[in-house]
This record gives sequence, structure tokens and C-alpha cells, in this order.
Amino acid sequence: MTERAHAEGHAEEPVGVWSGSWVAERLGVELAGDEALTGLLGLALRRNPKRAHLLVSNVLGKHVPQSPSVVYGHGVALGRRVRELLGADAAERAVVLGYAETATGLGHSVADGLGPAPYLHSTRRPVTGVARAGGFEESHSHATSHLLLPADPALLAGDGPLVLVDDEFSTGNTVLNTVRDLHERYPRERYVVVALVDMRSAADAGRLEEFAREIGARVDLVAAASGTVRLPDGVLEKGQALVTRYEAESAQAGGPSSAAPSWPVARFPAPPEGVVGPAHDHRTHPRATTPVDLRWPAGLPDGGRHGFTAADRDRLERALPGMAARIAEALPAGARRVLVLGFEELMYAPLRLARALEQTAGDGVDVRYSTTTRSPVLAVDDPGYAIRTRLVFPAHDDPADGPGERYAYNVAGAGFDAVVAVVDSAADTPALHAPDGLAARLAAHVPHVLLAVVPSYVPDVPPVPQAPERPSMLPEPLRGPAFSSYAPDEVGWLLQDLSDVTLEAPTEEREEAIQSGGAHYAESLPVEYQPSEQYQELFHAALEASAARLARAVGAVTEIVLAERSPRPVLVSLARAGTPVGVLMRRWARYRHGLDLSHYAVSIVRGRGIDANALRWLAGHHDPADVVFVDGWTGKGAITRELAAALRDFEASDGVTGFDPEIAVLADPGSCVRTYGTRDDFLIPSACLNSTVSGLVSRTVLRADLVGPHDFHGAKFYRELAGADLSPAFLDAVSACFPDVTDAVDTHVKDLLSADRTPTWEGWAAVERISEEYGIHDVNLVKPGVGETTRVMLRRVPWKVLARAGAGADLDHVRLLAEQRGVAVEEVDGLPYTCVGLIHPQYTRGATGADGKAVTL
Repeated sequence: MTERAHAEGHAEEPVGVWSGSWVAERLGVELAGDEALTGLLGLALRRNPKRAHLLVSNVLGKHVPQSPSVVYGHGVALGRRVRELLGADAAERAVVLGYAETATGLGHSVADGLGPAPYLHSTRRPVTGVARAGGFEESHSHATSHLLLPADPALLAGDGPLVLVDDEFSTGNTVLNTVRDLHERYPRERYVVVALVDMRSAADAGRLEEFAREIGARVDLVAAASGTVRLPDGVLEKGQALVTRYEAESAQAGGPSSAAPSWPVARFPAPPEGVVGPAHDHRTHPRATTPVDLRWPAGLPDGGRHGFTAADRDRLERALPGMAARIAEALPAGARRVLVLGFEELMYAPLRLARALEQTAGDGVDVRYSTTTRSPVLAVDDPGYAIRTRLVFPAHDDPADGPGERYAYNVAGAGFDAVVAVVDSAADTPALHAPDGLAARLAAHVPHVLLAVVPSYVPDVPPVPQAPERPSMLPEPLRGPAFSSYAPDEVGWLLQDLSDVTLEAPTEEREEAIQSGGAHYAESLPVEYQPSEQYQELFHAALEASAARLARAVGAVTEIVLAERSPRPVLVSLARAGTPVGVLMRRWARYRHGLDLSHYAVSIVRGRGIDANALRWLAGHHDPADVVFVDGWTGKGAITRELAAALRDFEASDGVTGFDPEIAVLADPGSCVRTYGTRDDFLIPSACLNSTVSGLVSRTVLRADLVGPHDFHGAKFYRELAGADLSPAFLDAVSACFPDVTDAVDTHVKDLLSADRTPTWEGWAAVERISEEYGIHDVNLVKPGVGETTRVMLRRVPWKVLARAGAGADLDHVRLLAEQRGVAVEEVDGLPYTCVGLIHPQYTRGATGADGKAVTL
């Protein structure tokens, strides 16, 4: 099926003359289809024994200088359409593959629009030490061999959708060759083909459908416009004859590298007033290039040749404003028309730099973007022809297929005041700076030439990087509605679904097994507490009373994270109490800053540590330095210490650095962390219930017979409790208060940022004191704070509740639960928490009365 995407920007529409009319009139070539085709495409001719005509895109940024926002906008819009087509869950598992050389930037832009999808593009540049993961042929291209060289061959080995991006979809042969090669190695159920234009004939469209049936997979097509190219008989021979004739005429006139005497008004602004033809002519005294030090982030890939992950994308986003500012500072005063010129396959980095420069430079500067190419195209000085001028220069990156000519089209005569040539370091060779090199060719026609060099990324790969055809891989995150009642974009659960496994045990049996050492608390689940009508009324009353207070704390902790940890943090909540808080923080970031933050939930188990496989997944998809662990509240700080120890162990075992053990919490009554919304110990309504306020997900499970060495920890999704689910109501009630608390959050954040937030660990000291005073002698049985006390009442066998004298409505639900379970509530002066729950020490089932209530020691 075909969907049409609409780009955010709009290409400059032809005025009067279509830039394909010259070819159409002489060869009888016709474009038939959508009205948008003539705005997107022009026509040109090339010397190619397989296809004489060339569809020249006005929005690709290859042959025609174009606004970078228009170029990037078309790709992003296509990516968003793919996301809509796939759905959020499938989109999260997708991999995007772009085709060299023309679609490397387009494919990367599609990946940006699709979301956090990893990106890879084919290449014609072999890289020593990087194993080939695949390859294919492009039937109509002048240079056919494509290599796939991911740093991690497992990038292509998943079973999620593969999104293949090319600038045009003509015969479909290139896609068929790609899919055939990869499907034999890594079969999957779904492919999506993306192109700016779908120009297949009806017969070619049928071939794609037949191929999809043959391999047993679904193949969709997403394009910005569609149509066909109607070619009369003998068009190839006629085209070759025209190319021969005009090349001979051009050679006699001095070659097509000269600027045209006029410039087509169809797509480009006119040269400055009073200038006819090239705005500048410096052929007799070409100027030296001016270097620009971008300060490209160390280790950041220059593009998708070896793969580009979501973590790479986040690093680039953070660095772009500074790099664009450095280019802007290097531009000559008074420059009003600037071209950022990329280099063959290096399209995405120059495109993003050009777009950032466009945003930095302001309305008075017209920034354009295009790239050099190895594709030979005839230049004809006619407004009805897409390629008006060309610059010819030798290859300057020591190509594997030997020396040859390279080209820059529509640059000479375009009235540019400056050109910023962006190349990778592999192409910054003496040939680039030679008298006949690209730099000299540019300097002959543009008064100012700047050179920005991006380090060529070569992955650090093992000596023998041969991966199995189907390596053992961690699955993608679980998402709602298949797992949890949260929306799929709210959180991805790095867990395995154990919903079909019976894990629940009576509370008393669990408590005896845990305290006797016969079982760990994470090896089973408590029976889900079914709240009474009275208790549900308490929940709703508490939510109504505290929603604004919660919203202030959510806003404050999120702002602290953005200010001190990362401008685009990856939220990783500790399931499950941290997960509603992570969702709310994500909502605040979107509400206040328009940020769409990634959010995952992982398991951490006291005494067992955090799920190491979840850390491995996170490290493979994001920069660990951007990960911020999120929890609901602190009690005595046991999980804070557990996380710090677990991350030290993980760094030692896996060699992965960068994860910060500092937890961000809504409330820190125990003074255990620096990143918090408040240190008040108050009722957080999500603590009042179990799964029915946490997306219907159980607490996490870690049991050897269920969780193997390569598995995520497990949890259950209680679908049967959907009728009692209050998760959306809780989130929506708090989110609705965001506009009302914005000013208060700003004031509170200013105070927090200037305050001494060093943890005092006073909560831990209080717990140790209580443990000894009450003869418990086990700090694990002392649960401080409203949230932890509520958990004791719902999941464990409680002994008693200590309440701070004068505690008010925050304890109404605790008092109700205590009454239902026959637990004494004892008021205590000088308690640092609102309340503390004590688990029955030395518990056996004999310590419980016949009615199932707790008894005193």
C-alpha cells in the first residue's frame, strides 16, 4: 500500500518554467501522476548505458541547493508517517537503512522522524577491520556495489521492521536486491520502503507484491508523491546522442565548470542586483580556504556508515548549536547567501549543520545545502533544465575503485557569498587542496570558501568481528497495551512478561519463607490487594487533595534533572514505584519544554542488584551518561545504596562506564539523594495501591528457573484488573495541575539550585535507632515514610505503625489499613518521618491469629 507524506517545509515552486521541460521536449519524456511531482523533480541527462535520464530532486539536497529546513523536513515527515503506519510498538523495534550515496541524509532524516530507531546506510567505501554484514547491487546506477558495514552486525539481526529509504523508487530492483540478501540472513515479518517519489510502473509495482508473497513478509510503501515516467521508444539512444553532442559543444566553449551566463529563476533567488551571471569570478586568483574547527564530539560517528544509535543522535543534538555558532563566527561579514556543501555519502552531518546555521544566522542570511557527487550529469544552461552548471574535480578520498571525476552541481553562478565545504577527515587529502581540486574549483566562483572537517568514524571492532546469523539478543522493551495499561510512548518495560506463570502466594507464607531464609522476596508475588469501597474513596480524596503538591514536586525534580544532569535525559524508572513518577516527569518535560524524552522501567532487587541485562540494553541504545534513574521516594536509602553497588559491579564486569548512581525522586524524606522534588514525607497516592495505580503491572520477579542469564527480570500484567485500573486517572489528575503550579515550580527550583542538598542520611540513622529500640535488630524490617509504610500494610505482615504525633490526613489510609488488619498505630514524638511501618519480626504463621490478623509479641 502507498501513503503520502507531507513535509514540514515546502520546496520552492517552479515559476513559469519547469526544470524538466528541456528534456521532456527533446526526448518525449513525461512525468505522469501527482501534481506535486513537477515541484519535487526536474529532469537532466547523463552518460549511462542503462538509463539516460535522471530525475533531479529539488528537495534532496544533492544536485540542487535547497533550504536545509526543506530538505530535513521532507525526511522527518516521511519518518513520522512510517511511525504512524507501524504503530509505536513496532516503530520502537525498527531499523532504518539508507542507500548510498544520494539517500544517506534522507534515510537519516527518516530515522529521526521515526523516533529512536538506529540507522545504517550502505557505502561504497570499504573500511579495514569492519566485517561486511551484507551487500547488494543497484541496477541503474553508475557505480553499483553497495556494502553494509555496521560496527555491530547484530544491528541487522533483529526481527523488527526494516525501513529501507531511497530518494526515488523506480524499478524496485535495488530494494529487491537488498531484501533478498538480508532476508536470507535475518528473516523478518515486515519491511517498509520509503522514497521521496514512487515512480514505478504498474508492472514493477506488481513485482514487489509478488516478491513479498514469495518471502512471506509484508512490504509497505511510503512516498511523498507518486507517478510514472513515460519513455518513448529509442529514448536511451536519443539521450546518449544528446549527451555526446552537448558535451562536445561544452568542451569547445571551455567546459561546463564555468559559471553559466544566467541563472534559472525557477528555483533560486536572483543574483544580487546589478549582477548578471556569476556573482563573483575569482578564477584567476582563487583564494585559500578558511578552516573552521567544529569541535566535533570525540567518538561521535560522522553518519550512518557503521550505524548511528539514539544515543549518538542525542549527542549530536546537544553539539549542533555550538558547531553552528562556530561556523557563523567564521563567515565573512556581510555574507547573505551561504551554501553548506556536503561530500558524497557525507550528507547528514552537513545537512544538520546547515539547518542549525540557518536557525542561528537569522532571517537576513539565506542558507542553502547540497552535496558533491560521483554521478556524472550533463550541464545545460537553460531554465528548463535541472543542472545549469557543474564543477569538475578529482576524487579526493582515495576511493577503493580508483581515481575518477567528482562533481558539484548548480554552485557556480548561484550568487553565493560563501561556501562551507564539509568533508570527513578521510577526504581531507592533498587532492582536495590541489590546483584542480574541489577547494580551488569553489574558490574560482565564490569569494569565500570555508572548510570544516568531520573526523572519519572508524569503529573499534574486535580482530574477528564475525557475528552469528542469529546472535543471542535482548528483546525490545515491552509496551502497552500488550503489557501494562500505559500508552506505548509513556514507558518501555525492560522486563519479560510472566503473566502466564502463577507466582502469587499468601502473604503469611511469603513472610515466613522470607524471614526464615528459605526464599527471597523477589521470587514470588503477594496476592493483589483488592481495595474496599471505603479505601478507594480515601484514594480519590487523597489524590484530589495532593495532586497540585505532587505536580509541584514533579516539575521541580524534572527541572533539576534538566539543569544538572542532561538537557535530554533518558529516564529509567525503578519498577514499579518509580514508573508513575517517570511518566509524570516525561509529561512535564513535554509540557514545559516540548521534549519527547525516552523512558524505560527496569528491575532492581534488594540484595540482588539492578538487572544487568537491562543496563546492557540501555548502554547499547543510549549514552549511559544521559541515563537518570528515577524512583518515587526514599525511605532509609537502601535502594540508593543497592544501585550504587550494582553499577560498580556492572562497570567491573562489562567495562561500561557513565551510568550515574544518583537517583532522582519525587520525595526524599530520608535525605538520601541530591535530586528531588521535596524532602517532605507526605502521601503520594500512587503508594496507596499496588498494580491498579501502576499500569496493572506487578512488582518485579527474579527467580532462577524463570530468569536465565540472558533474560530480563520478570513481571506480570494483570489484565483481569482493567475494570479497577486507576493508573490513567492518577497521571491525568496530576498532569492537569501543571499549568497551575508552573510559577511555584520556577520559584522552588531556584531555591533548590542554590541550596545545599548534600544527603545527610538522617533517615538511615533513625531506622537503625528504631530497629534497636523496638528489639527488631534488622533494618530491613523497618520501613520508614508514608509510601513504605503503605507497602508494608499491603504486601507484608505488619506488626505496628509508628506515627509522628499530630500527623493528619496523610495517614488516613494507613489508619484504615491498620484497622482492617488489626495493627496498632503508636504515636511517637520526634519521629523524622510522618510514619514508620514495622514488619512482624521473627514471623511464623503461628504468630497470626485465626482471623489472619497480626498479634503482638
